[in-house]
Amino acid sequence: MSVVNLLESAKGLPEAWSSHRLGEVGTACVKVLRMDGLPVVEESHGSAEALLVLDGRLELTVAGTAVSVGPGELFLVPAGAAHTVRPGSRGTLVIVEVPED
Repeated sequence: MSVVNLLESAKGLPEAWSSHRLGEVGTACVKVLRMDGLPVVEESHGSAEALLVLDGRLELTVAGTAVSVGPGELFLVPAGAAHTVRPGSRGTLVIVEVPED
């Protein structure tokens, strides 16, 4: 395994919100993506999801509660929690999740 520059990986993506799979840790997938300020529709997952902001800010609504995640901060979305990305989310995001079948 080689060293991965997360910011460079995100910059090279063809479009925002199009994640790039970096690898796996056990059954979890580690991905990086760019946020562009646009909202993302509500979703939920069968497993918890870790959201790590490298730069910028992630604006979420999780189970009806507004959450703001800044650079260097990690937010854990509980399994089954409805969450959506609010407008204004910009920067680089790392996601660790268990892919659903």
